[in-house]
Amino acid sequence: MSDPKGLALHKRKGSWVGTVKAVLWAFLGVRRHADYQADVKNLNPLHIAAVGIAATFVFVVGLMLLVEWVVATA
Repeated sequence: MSDPKGLALHKRKGSWVGTVKAVLWAFLGVRRHADYQADVKNLNPLHIAAVGIAATFVFVVGLMLLVEWVVATA
């Protein structure tokens, strides 16, 4: 399966660091259009989904721990 521009999804070789940076910028909701276009060309969508799910899990657990700490100290 390939995308319209002929780049197969499994042949996109983006770094994990680049994927994490793209997901963290997406969490903030700010990203330059040029950077977004570079991500579309270079990053694997499956890697983005995996990092996004992991980052969401870490965020939610962090919020739960913060609330637990605030309630325990009150």
